[in-house]
Amino acid sequence: MPPFPGDPVSIAADADLALALHFDRMEQKIPAGILRNGNPAHFNFEFINGDKGAHINISGISGVATKTSYALFLLHAIFNSEILGAQRANTKALIFNVKGEDLFFLDKANADLNEESRQTYQNLGLPIQPFQDVRFCAAPRKAQAELSPDLNQRSEGITPYVWSIRQLCRDRLFPFLFAGEDLERGNLGFLVSGVTERLARLAEDCDRQEQRRGKPRTHLIADESYGEAQTNTISTFRDLINFLEYKLLDEDGQDRRWLGRNAQATAEALIRRLWGIANEMSHIIRGDLAPEVCEKYHVDPLAPAFQLSIVDINKLGNKAQKFVVGVLLQTLFTEKEKRGKEPIVFIVLDELNKYAPRSGNSPIKNLLVEIAERGRSLGIILIGAQQTASEVERRVVGQASMRVVGRLDAAEAERAEYNFLTGTCRQRVLLLQSGSLFVSQPQVPAPLLVGFPFPAYATRQVEVQVDAEQKAKQKTKVKRLKLD
Repeated sequence: MPPFPGDPVSIAADADLALALHFDRMEQKIPAGILRNGNPAHFNFEFINGDKGAHINISGISGVATKTSYALFLLHAIFNSEILGAQRANTKALIFNVKGEDLFFLDKANADLNEESRQTYQNLGLPIQPFQDVRFCAAPRKAQAELSPDLNQRSEGITPYVWSIRQLCRDRLFPFLFAGEDLERGNLGFLVSGVTERLARLAEDCDRQEQRRGKPRTHLIADESYGEAQTNTISTFRDLINFLEYKLLDEDGQDRRWLGRNAQATAEALIRRLWGIANEMSHIIRGDLAPEVCEKYHVDPLAPAFQLSIVDINKLGNKAQKFVVGVLLQTLFTEKEKRGKEPIVFIVLDELNKYAPRSGNSPIKNLLVEIAERGRSLGIILIGAQQTASEVERRVVGQASMRVVGRLDAAEAERAEYNFLTGTCRQRVLLLQSGSLFVSQPQVPAPLLVGFPFPAYATRQVEVQVDAEQKAKQKTKVKRLKLD
């Protein structure tokens, strides 16, 4: 409560501050940032890891609110905290890189870290070091038989990712090829469900036949010849479209078991949408690779060798981005249902409004709602970020125990999603500078204004710390370029 005019006041510090802000009641504390007076602020980890609550939601204007930077700071604090105990090495994180290639240097020390930031890390009890055990994954380049990551700033230590035609069908990932608005039009969603089951049965039949022969494959063998070439092999994404076009539309091959009671116009709508994304998907859905290659380039966030997985989707088309995010989350959710809560996996997903919008339905939106509501019991913690929380599904934002807000637009700040901010906070949030945010948590009765230190890990290529040997090589390269 604010004091009355004329009341004596004194600055709270140390034990008094911890008592006033309920930090003394937190048995599992992690750093949440630095308060305006220089003292550390804390989050109660029990409201993050699923013991009493779960999930973190971050809102703010792009570029100013530093949403991704703060999410990385929290991950750094969690991974280097003692509260994880014996599970520290097993705790995982999956980050989707949606903008540029800045996150592909998190395993490098930051050369721009100044002495003030170093002191802040010491006050927070955090080590000054980059992320450890990081796996970087990127989409392969288009129109290349050999798999090479489609990145410009970094080439070493990058793994391309692909899915096989067989896996797409067997694991029933086919619906993730369609946007939510597509499946809500007419009977298209019903037809997609029927085709998904038919493709799954075809893939399972191929698996059984190859188990007897002992030669697994990544392509499909159709039950009859199709197309102009009269082949029964489905080894590319375009082959899959041609096969479905034959089964659903061709006069000679139309199969009512595949079409069901749907009209021809519905089948035509499905084929049109598949051809519309053929260029986006053909390089990440392959049937011409050996099974061991697909296994090698399979993204597994639970892999014991890596603690942090960075998956780049920024160069993919809109629907390809949704496919990659949806498939990885679906695979993770299914695996966690088998394994249980341990190990805990943190998912960092920016542009949450694109994947779980307020209106409409889609497979990925339904999955994110499921993670928000059930992920706590499975050890899946969502760190979601967006510019405007008012455009995100309420059930996703509302399940977040921790709410973080950077600078907001005036109209957005008045939305009901920010009712946890007091009147004064709503005014101040319009003027926040980069690196300052309001944090709200269940155990503290009011939002706290915090800052966080400059990253100890490189978030851009120009920040990468270069040792003396590398500097000498760079100077030699510059001299040679000048001579040339």
